[in-house]
Amino acid sequence: MLRWFTTLMLFASFLGLGLSVAIVGPTFQDLATNVNRNISSLSFIFVGRAFGYLSGSVIGGLLVEVMNYFLLLGISMLATTVGLYLVPFCKTAVLLTVMMCVFGTSIGILDTGGNVLILALWGDKGAPHMQALHFSFALGAFLAPLLAKLALGPTASAESCTESDLHHPALNRSSEADSEALFGVPNDTNLLWAYAVIGTYMFLVSVILFGLFFKNSSKPEKTRASAQTSRRAKYHNALLCLLFLFFFFYVGAEVTYGSYVFSFATTHAGMKESEAAGLNSIFWGTFAVCRGLAIFFATCLQPGTMIVLSNIGSLTSSLFLVLFDKKPVCLWIATAVYGASMATTFPSGISWIEQYTTIHGKSAAFFVVGAALGEMAIPAVIGILQGKYPDLPVVLYTSLGASIATGVLFPVLYKLATSPLDHQQKENRKSEDQKALLSSSGLNEYEEENEEEDAEKWNEMDFEMIETDDTMRHSIIETSRSSLTEPTAEIYNQYPSNALVFESSPVNTGSSI
Repeated sequence: MLRWFTTLMLFASFLGLGLSVAIVGPTFQDLATNVNRNISSLSFIFVGRAFGYLSGSVIGGLLVEVMNYFLLLGISMLATTVGLYLVPFCKTAVLLTVMMCVFGTSIGILDTGGNVLILALWGDKGAPHMQALHFSFALGAFLAPLLAKLALGPTASAESCTESDLHHPALNRSSEADSEALFGVPNDTNLLWAYAVIGTYMFLVSVILFGLFFKNSSKPEKTRASAQTSRRAKYHNALLCLLFLFFFFYVGAEVTYGSYVFSFATTHAGMKESEAAGLNSIFWGTFAVCRGLAIFFATCLQPGTMIVLSNIGSLTSSLFLVLFDKKPVCLWIATAVYGASMATTFPSGISWIEQYTTIHGKSAAFFVVGAALGEMAIPAVIGILQGKYPDLPVVLYTSLGASIATGVLFPVLYKLATSPLDHQQKENRKSEDQKALLSSSGLNEYEEENEEEDAEKWNEMDFEMIETDDTMRHSIIETSRSSLTEPTAEIYNQYPSNALVFESSPVNTGSSI
């Protein structure tokens, strides 16, 4: 019951993680207005959050080795709660960037710790739970825009802010004066409520995690210790390095396509903005739906099989995107297939590597850092290349190149992971045969010892029989001699005694047997 309840709390934590990460996008314009900046000059807050996420992944990988899981996750969620409460009150761009960096650090710790804990709870049998964990993140990312725009009402648009700034210079001066203060109440209360609702949710989950820590503070360490001593592949470090590159290309391609498909559809494919928005939505929609379906697929399919199917789907769909980049029907179908193919790769990769070598905190932090670097570096490079070559579909080439890279890396990973395993199985089989031979030789020795004991018993019995025969022979000789000297009447009297000797001799022989 504790393990299932802990798993549900992890799902709730990653739901909040998805909400926290995705809420920045739909409220980005409101944050820019709150600090009196435009969107282009405030884009570096994403760099600050990504840097914090990288730092948090490394810190989480180190702390998860020495701290209780519940305590670490509870502290990270509490820090995320504080960040969510303070972000709407930031009145300067520098403070907002620093707050985003701290916010990214806390979610990086939560991401690393959650993946390690789900592996510690379920081991190599946790593929469905890993899929459900990452589906919770995708569900939170899907609900965040709805929470910001529908449930709490629309926020102030960019056009209204620009128009008010042009026609009311006094308000513009007052906003500049207010920007000198570090903290202040936001002008739009919807911004405050959007972050406050998510922050309250994160706070409630952190309280439950702290309660689990005070009640069962030693059980996660025991589970972790027993899991870490179970398996370690011969090429453990090489597997981690290749998995680092695998997640680097995969996450980089995923974020790049999701970020640039709208601009690609409007500038290169000639779609309307509403159609381009629908193309972007179908990518993330199929992504979230297939992550939910993967929970059930993982119960009957191995993680390696799901990775192979995902690689085939992403490679085929990205190839069709490149070949038919200006045909709307092909773009819609291929984008949907591409989003569905990318959905299960990350959780399946973690579940797959756990089958061959135990993943602890530092190992998990290593490939999470690779994913975070791909999320930072590849979209930034593609943005520069797209500006230099506007006529080329650089985004589609990136998707195809990343699919080829992951398709080549996984067979190498599989070869390194399975070859030492086969060797170990052969050694185990040899050791079992040796034990069987030793046991059979011991049985033979035991039988030989029994045979020797039986032989000794039979020899003793034969010796007793020989002694008995000698005694009888000696008595007969003496009787025959006495018969020559004694009268006949005495001979008749001697026969009964000799008969008694013959009758008693079988009894003695039988008793010796």
